[in-house]
Amino acid sequence: MIAVLTSGVALGVHVPGLLLARRLTESGRPVRVDVLERFLPQDRRSRIPASKHAFHHDFRLALAGQRLANQNAAGLDEEAVRALLAEWTAAEVDLLVVLSGFWLPAARRYAAQRPGVRVHACHVDSVASPSFTSAASSDTGADRARTGCRDVWLLEEDADAIARTIPVSLAEPVGWADRDPRFLVHGGGWGMGTYAARARELADCGLALDIIAYERGDIPGVGAQARAPDCRYFMIDPHWHPWHDDGFPPFGQVQSDGTADFRRSAAHHDSFHLARSAMAMISKPGGGTLMDSLAAATPVVLLEPFGAHEAHNARLWEQLGFGIPYAAWQRSGRSRALLEGMHHRLLDARARATSYPDSLIKESAR
Repeated sequence: MIAVLTSGVALGVHVPGLLLARRLTESGRPVRVDVLERFLPQDRRSRIPASKHAFHHDFRLALAGQRLANQNAAGLDEEAVRALLAEWTAAEVDLLVVLSGFWLPAARRYAAQRPGVRVHACHVDSVASPSFTSAASSDTGADRARTGCRDVWLLEEDADAIARTIPVSLAEPVGWADRDPRFLVHGGGWGMGTYAARARELADCGLALDIIAYERGDIPGVGAQARAPDCRYFMIDPHWHPWHDDGFPPFGQVQSDGTADFRRSAAHHDSFHLARSAMAMISKPGGGTLMDSLAAATPVVLLEPFGAHEAHNARLWEQLGFGIPYAAWQRSGRSRALLEGMHHRLLDARARATSYPDSLIKESAR
């Protein structure tokens, strides 16, 4: 069995983990998903929503909080960890795919007890993110040799393309001529950064936008007259947290009266439907966003990054011709011809990328 180890505080880590589990399940491979926050002490888990709210409203505070992650261990509950390791043993888990570095101490501990168990440190970013560089997860070459830990990079450059990915959908990308003349704007799972201000600028220019709000207070007042005419608002159910279940985030459009019908697909996150049909995503360059970009062949207009790892992601996407910084796109007159060229480069890269879940399935068949 494969255990996919995610963290619910970062949807850019959690959703790729769910996608990996889904693709493996579709191929008949037994898999389980374990979410880090389920194994935190209750008092720490209960503080997460307040932190998310604060970081959503203050990007500088969020960046400071990210730097602290390099100094603090995840602090999992010891009794809960012992019970989890016993569950893995009973289920004969032989591969741990770690998408948050805060899982590495528990993963190493299990692998050290069971010869033959493999550990994949699966990075959704182009360089190690704070959870992998933190004191809690840093290791030595000896640690890796003893536990069979191997790095897997989902945004690894390979001959002007991306070496591997986790496919989001089996559907082919929407052709450029068939796309809606709309742009998807969001700030990642926590709704962080400058996306809201950029959305206002673009709405004032008359662009048709699909905006993923983080909380209801981000959405203009009830009544269609309070909104720009070509803007639609969406959000994840604010009462849902990833440690509640193993499903994709409940997602829905917020109507002018403030109501929303939250639904979710079993195959992938519902916001991907918007990414597939958009001319571009306007977002900070998180790893999950860039995975969507590749899967949908949808370019990214790059907003300010959240930390050094996202800055590296942005440079990679710009270098490969898959994205463009927001200021440069504005200077181009918001050129759609530029975006179309990026779409075609992404189509080529998508066809060349190796499927990470397929690679796992082939390995298990040997």
